[in-house]
Amino acid sequence: MDLDTFVLEHRDDWDRLDELSRRSRLTGAEADELVDLYQRVGTHVAAVKGSRSDAALEARLSALLVRSRSVIAGTSTPAIQTIARFITVSFPAAVWRVRWWWLVVFLLCVGLWALLTLRVMNVPGLAESLLPAEAVKDLVEYDFEMYYKENPAAEFALLILLNNALVCANCMITGITVLPTVALLYRTVENVAVICAYMILAGRADVFWGLLLPHGLLELTIVFLSAAAGLRMAWAWIAPGTRTRGRALASEGRTLGTIAIGAAGWLGISALVEGFVTPSVLPAWARLTIGSLVLLAFLVYVVWFGRRAAAMGETGDLAVGERSAEAPTEAAL
Repeated sequence: MDLDTFVLEHRDDWDRLDELSRRSRLTGAEADELVDLYQRVGTHVAAVKGSRSDAALEARLSALLVRSRSVIAGTSTPAIQTIARFITVSFPAAVWRVRWWWLVVFLLCVGLWALLTLRVMNVPGLAESLLPAEAVKDLVEYDFEMYYKENPAAEFALLILLNNALVCANCMITGITVLPTVALLYRTVENVAVICAYMILAGRADVFWGLLLPHGLLELTIVFLSAAAGLRMAWAWIAPGTRTRGRALASEGRTLGTIAIGAAGWLGISALVEGFVTPSVLPAWARLTIGSLVLLAFLVYVVWFGRRAAAMGETGDLAVGERSAEAPTEAAL
């Protein structure tokens, strides 16, 4: 492409689009002209980008299109409305969409937990072979309980939030490959099951459940949800249905992002419970009540808003107009 000829041929269009996009008011004819020029200049950007002849010109035209698009689309949605929509529509719709995957992961993990706990408790010599007797004594009499109490509440809550966020992120990111997520879930469940078995054998089951469940009810629920969302990515690749695999992965990836953002907020709530409620001087029944109410609030929230959003056709994906990679004009950019 002869760049000089191209610029001379289309410069008037660019200047006119620039002029119209800077005006505070437009007549009907000018608005139509703006839309026409916007579409025309979009093809110019695609041509320049395809030739890779002038990065500066490409950047200038791209910026011109962005400004013009803001005029065509009008004012943006206020941030508070965007946040409210995410909380009441996008996130619960995304969670509702993966509810069966979530339920299956939950049942499998809880079942595995029970089996491993019973195995450690009932297989002769197994408990003794996993840890030395002195280490087991320290664990059941001191280490498990002090884990929740040895650090200041605020610092402990932040540490827990970061750790849980890392676990959930790993479940989501590696879900498409299946095995790493399955291995991570197994290691997590195995670790909890072994500690559970030792605490029960030592006659300290009340301490174990009283410290684990207040925060663990919500925390493990979010971990299972993250794994379910990640594994659904794998299914989108394996069985994309009527969509191409690329479009299926793109759609599930955007929904996964919605779940990741929303899950972070609920992990924060779980971390606050673990940091301030679990190690508190409250009796076990009070801590368990708080943990149960927090989990119940999450489940009611997801069911109430998720079902309503699903009935409106929401899936947790971006709105059609926001999926820039699927829009021909945007793809050219």
